[in-house]
Amino acid sequence: MNPVTIGLIGVLIFFALLILRMPIAYAMSLVGFLGLSYLTSTSAAFRTVAQELYSTFSTYSLSVIPMFVLMGFFAFHAGIGTRLYNFAYKMAGHLPGGLAIATQVTCALFGAVCGSNTATAATIGAIALPEMKKYDYDDSLSTASVAAGGALGVLIPPSVIFIIYGISTEQSIRKLFLAGIIPGLLLMLLYMLTVYLLSRRNPLLGPAGEKASWPERFRSLRGGLWEVMVIFIISIGGLFGGIFTAPEAGAVGAFGVMALTLINRTLKWQGFKRALTDSTRTTAMIMFLVAGAVIFGRFMAMSRIPFELASWAGALPLPPFMVMIIILVIYLVLGFFIDALALILLTIPIFYPVAVTTLGYDPLWFGVIIVMVVAMGVITPPVGMNVYIIKGVAREVPLEVIFRGVWPFLLALGVCLALMIAFPFLATFLPNLLPN
Repeated sequence: MNPVTIGLIGVLIFFALLILRMPIAYAMSLVGFLGLSYLTSTSAAFRTVAQELYSTFSTYSLSVIPMFVLMGFFAFHAGIGTRLYNFAYKMAGHLPGGLAIATQVTCALFGAVCGSNTATAATIGAIALPEMKKYDYDDSLSTASVAAGGALGVLIPPSVIFIIYGISTEQSIRKLFLAGIIPGLLLMLLYMLTVYLLSRRNPLLGPAGEKASWPERFRSLRGGLWEVMVIFIISIGGLFGGIFTAPEAGAVGAFGVMALTLINRTLKWQGFKRALTDSTRTTAMIMFLVAGAVIFGRFMAMSRIPFELASWAGALPLPPFMVMIIILVIYLVLGFFIDALALILLTIPIFYPVAVTTLGYDPLWFGVIIVMVVAMGVITPPVGMNVYIIKGVAREVPLEVIFRGVWPFLLALGVCLALMIAFPFLATFLPNLLPN
């Protein structure tokens, strides 16, 4: 059999292993190794795997992952999310659907120190859902608004998904972070508009809360907002300004969050230990995924599937944007079944050459588009990781009720995606301001 056929068989075996519930990292590693063994030899496959893993994990750039993960978990266990929600509630809680609107603002602000959609959804869900229940919010709106808002954590810097994309494609993480700012803020505004329109149409979905006085609003500024601003300016601002490299920015951010929360006495000893444990566990999971993706990607390259796919896409009698839409539909369908991080690692070796090399799209813009598409996957059935996290917080709410509520937010995500495709400068404007 020719290498392309072997590659297609390997992809089918990979999906079969996923159906059998084998962890994605193990499935990618196993299929990749077996495919390399068939195309070369077992001894050559062992050598290739060893060389690829060493060259990947010995790179300095990969150290950015544990640093930003640690920063996020320090913020999570220090209760910064609670203080952020209090600020957002004082500002917008009196509007129709005000608590759900405040939830979107809080998710965006917490995402600025977290970088994870799951941690954002879990943290803000535990804070916002009891408040919305107190004000008789519809279960579908309240739970879906938090699940959807959690996706802001992968767009607004720092973002673990952008870090993985940057490492996989050798793109500047600094520029990728900048590229995600405008799309992230635009998506937040679209989410807020969605909640407002739904609540204006049916006030029973999201009753308005009490209106805070201006002195109360100003006092709320002294909560988590100033902490987020300080960390963002020091860590991400230093990264954008060229003072720090990406790993250094993550380390400075993690130390800054720890120092501020220790000064405020909001990070207890138990929270400190849990932050270290959770960071170690999450980093190990990401590293296993990276290792599996490296092995599987090497097999894909040797099978020539990415090159054949690029040639096929380039020969299609379609304009480039139609080919891009086909790629996005494939991503959307795969996102129904595969976690966001694993999907990025699995597909970038295949579709990145098609989009950037063959079709000529900007790699930063393509990264933003792909992150937005995989963000859809975290709130769509059957995987919908954020939905299951919210289900764990709101155990009394049936799963189908949460999934039913996410559709308006998926529409908002679709509108944001369409705007990014129609106006690419929304993603490339800020990165282009940086010197090369």
